[in-house]
Amino acid sequence: MRIVTTTLKDVAGRHVLVTGAAMGMGRLFVERAIAERAATVVLWDIDADALARTADELDPEVTRVRTDVVDVSDRAAVAAVAEAVLEDVGVIEVLVNNAGVVRGNHYFWETDTERDTAFTMAINALGPMTVARPFLPAMIASGAPCRLVNLASAAGLTANPRMAAYAGSKWAVVGWSESVRLELEQAGHDHVKVTTVCPYYIKTGMFDGAQSAPLLPLLEPEDVVDETWSAMLRGKPFVVMPKTVQLSEAVKGILPIGMRDFIADKVLGIYHTMDDFHGRPDKQA
Repeated sequence: MRIVTTTLKDVAGRHVLVTGAAMGMGRLFVERAIAERAATVVLWDIDADALARTADELDPEVTRVRTDVVDVSDRAAVAAVAEAVLEDVGVIEVLVNNAGVVRGNHYFWETDTERDTAFTMAINALGPMTVARPFLPAMIASGAPCRLVNLASAAGLTANPRMAAYAGSKWAVVGWSESVRLELEQAGHDHVKVTTVCPYYIKTGMFDGAQSAPLLPLLEPEDVVDETWSAMLRGKPFVVMPKTVQLSEAVKGILPIGMRDFIADKVLGIYHTMDDFHGRPDKQA
């Protein structure tokens, strides 16, 4: 009988890849991997200048740092760079799909199809799939404990006005990520664990202008990274932050839609949390 390690102590000696690695939570994930003495950390980001600055500011003692300028929405580019990484580094044992963009503060019919909808879906929904596809076969073949972490959102569980494309992209991530987890289990590849992460608005700059709501505080990026990292090491399937987001899931099966909408809109004000959203310039993060 094959014994499968389901929990990792840390990522020491392992190869880690993080997308959207030049700033925000991506950089925090990179720093965590270096602190735990990963063998290699591969940083992917579309912003060449920010990527170079981050690489210069890192101070790894034993970790090798590789940087690649990659647009995760460019399938051909992702495939080519992934092939180069596999040849250079070997199996990526921890893959963190962190890159993402936010569009909001407009009703769907007021948005630009290409600049808003297609752009958001290409990076947030198709991006994680495009990135994971070339690395998963090597993870599976390795037989070693491997991790795939996919950053989704609370908006991937609960609909919200003024962010239709974003919510749609994150619902796609949740469905895809959970399905891959089940596929790996069904195929008997228990050494590869998938963690889907669904946080509320995070204070990284991407959600500047978005508001908190009762029981739904804005999250510190360090807290999200801490909880995600811990869950990843344990092979935990799902991270939801804060826990009160799960109340919405429970309410869906209890209250009629009209009553649920009234509470979210008029009582808690959740449906107005994006009214003043402005975010930051159009960059993957």
